Amino acid sequence: MFYSIKHIASILRADTKIISDVELEYLLIDSRKIIFPSASLFFALHGPRRDGHQFIPEVYERGILNFVVKKGFDSSSFNAANFLFVEDVLQAMQALAAFHRKQFSIPVIGITGSNGKTIVKEWLFQLLQKDQNIVRSPRSYNSQVGVPLSVWQMDQQNTLGIFEAGISTMHEMRSLEQIIQPTIGVLTNIGEAHNEGFSNAAEKIKEKLELFQHCKQLIYPEDILPNDIHLPKTKLFSWSRKNKKATVFIELETKASSATSLILVYQNKSYQIVVPFVDTASVDNAITCYCVLLGLGYSNENVSKRLLLLTPVEMRLQLKKGINNCSILNDSYSNDISSLTIALDYLKQQSGKNTATVILSDILQSGLAEDELYKRIAIQLQERGIHKLIGIGENISKQHLAFIKTPETSFFSSTEQFLEHSNLHQFRDEFILLKGARVFAFERISKWLEQKVHQTVLEINLSAIAHNLKEYQKHLLPNTKVMAMVKAYSYGSGTAEVARVLQFCKVDYLAVAYADEGVELRKAGISLPIMVMNADEAGFDSLVEYDLEPEIYSLSIFHSFHQYLQEQGVKEFPVHIKLNTGMNRLGFDANEINELSLQLKQQHTMVVKSVFSHLVSSENAAHDSFTKQQSNLFEEACAIIEINIGYSFIKHIANSAGIFRHPNLQFDMVRLGIGLYGVDSADEHLLNLEPVATLRSTIAQIRKVKAGESIGYNRKGKVDRASLIAVVRIGYADGFSRRLGNGIGSIYVNGQLAKVIGNVCMDMVMIDVTDIQNVKEGDVVEIFGKHLPIQKIAECCDTIAYEVMTGVSQRVKRIYVEE
Repeated sequence: MFYSIKHIASILRADTKIISDVELEYLLIDSRKIIFPSASLFFALHGPRRDGHQFIPEVYERGILNFVVKKGFDSSSFNAANFLFVEDVLQAMQALAAFHRKQFSIPVIGITGSNGKTIVKEWLFQLLQKDQNIVRSPRSYNSQVGVPLSVWQMDQQNTLGIFEAGISTMHEMRSLEQIIQPTIGVLTNIGEAHNEGFSNAAEKIKEKLELFQHCKQLIYPEDILPNDIHLPKTKLFSWSRKNKKATVFIELETKASSATSLILVYQNKSYQIVVPFVDTASVDNAITCYCVLLGLGYSNENVSKRLLLLTPVEMRLQLKKGINNCSILNDSYSNDISSLTIALDYLKQQSGKNTATVILSDILQSGLAEDELYKRIAIQLQERGIHKLIGIGENISKQHLAFIKTPETSFFSSTEQFLEHSNLHQFRDEFILLKGARVFAFERISKWLEQKVHQTVLEINLSAIAHNLKEYQKHLLPNTKVMAMVKAYSYGSGTAEVARVLQFCKVDYLAVAYADEGVELRKAGISLPIMVMNADEAGFDSLVEYDLEPEIYSLSIFHSFHQYLQEQGVKEFPVHIKLNTGMNRLGFDANEINELSLQLKQQHTMVVKSVFSHLVSSENAAHDSFTKQQSNLFEEACAIIEINIGYSFIKHIANSAGIFRHPNLQFDMVRLGIGLYGVDSADEHLLNLEPVATLRSTIAQIRKVKAGESIGYNRKGKVDRASLIAVVRIGYADGFSRRLGNGIGSIYVNGQLAKVIGNVCMDMVMIDVTDIQNVKEGDVVEIFGKHLPIQKIAECCDTIAYEVMTGVSQRVKRIYVEE
């Protein structure tokens, strides 16, 4: 649906500078996601650290000519662009989305709750898609920004809308209600999430109920709302396991190995349904969906059949290592235009300069005519420079001649035909996106393309890295730069993959240990400035060839690099000066500062980009006086260098713990290391960090052992009762330390910790699972992660989290996920 810029101006009651009236279709908030510049309207949103107005020159150069900006913005430098001037840019975007929503009279389901919003939304889509043309929130677009972007997708083909609304504090839901304007409300639950934004649970409930003020019907769990709920215009439809007066009463619940049978009472009649899940959260979400369909008028028999077909929702994009140096981006979350757009953006973010390949199935039940659907897909592929397309399905195969013009294309009627007529040698050094409707079973393609390794995997949550970065940025001044540490293979997490996320999040600098790490990043398409912390003569060629900036930490390395630059005819090469203020590792001492700075001024082969030092014990309050002493020495040395060389430079001394514990030491930049990966080195428990790395393995065998028998090498493990011993596919060659043997360490199995028994072997470890229920061969176990923090493993090993993370062997397969 198109709106003219003049029409949008009237909707927003904006002051204007309109050069020419144009029709617009897309709302844009991110300078990195420009696909259709001529039809996009850029909203210059102001975030906690970045102001969208500062990106206007960049997006203008890339073809964006329509902007919504805050009143007072100087638009005189952009002569060809249209500008709408408003008091609040976010409120303007929300008002435009609310106006757009009012153009449609279709039913709209609005979903909120502490957990389960996205699952319920996707399951309702699965249950209703054969009857309805549904528009829904992409992934978890449920915020003050995400909701208007979601609702903006509504068009004339849709017959039902399903949108999420998430809040974190008071007075946020009203604006979301005005945008979504739900006719049917769904409340999933009330949990602990975002408690810090509310004074008590009652306040949180009251705020969430704002979404349902004008709903005709509300579906909710009876037990979570107070009895005096006040929604006079709304029909209440509740479910409960305790209260027989609920609309749907759960009379009996029986769990089997892979399904749950429920006896329900609805309208004084008893019904039985089966849901294909056993965990409580999934069963609750399925009951909620069941109630929604009953509320929509579906019969119990109809709903029961559909519930059996529910499939787990994979809410994460998975990036895995593939054959022939390929990377496989598996997105089985959904297959529609909106999710394809998100997946293609992520593909381009990760692929850099590498070949980007898309394996795409028919998109089913889009509501668009096939020629229009595949025309849109073709434009998306072309605009993102996709090199190779493999289409699978009857529809995409028929349409490709008319629209799809990627350099390399091939089409197959089915997944079976593709696998039968393809070979692994045709894929090499490329990033491959798998985007298929469930009926096409693309998991077979994923397994075929994946690099074959053993079953121990290190899962890296790239969304958690972005989250942790923001957590630290909350404690920074707006102009403080961030240098992210990606040395040592990003603390074991994978250098290029992590660096791409950090580049996308617009950190200012990266730091690596050695030049070859920087070379790897450059070859992966990373363009950020990169500091090399341990430069040596063997790496000088690489520094210059790949635009890497060395740390200069001694007069000898300074003279060597100066001589090299002179021989190459290079002048003013960027370098970073390391000062020793108490670590006594690398760095210039105070008595060397004058000589260094005078030679820098005289020789002109180098230009100082930054001067920095390293805090010895920023995380320890007992050493705060020494930290202060370090900062004083640092400031004095910086002042001398600045006077001697005659220009200013970036100054930085604070590490992860220093960012939080010593905010006065931010200077111009901070260096974020272990905190980025979810470890609070200050151990203050005041940062809401998310674990980035999860190490998992599987059980190879379960063995019954009699009382008195021994387990493992040297008979170190002995049992004094009949026991059940599980053998796990991980050992010290994978990074599972021998120090964890003989009862020191544990592994998380089926919700409980199982002690290691006996010595840790090179490739295997044994654990005692005698007291853990339902353990079987093939079960996935957690070595460290959400349930067993890496800090706990480090404590058992009498070491630090750094060593545990970096110690995970490179033979362990890395899988990257994006929420």
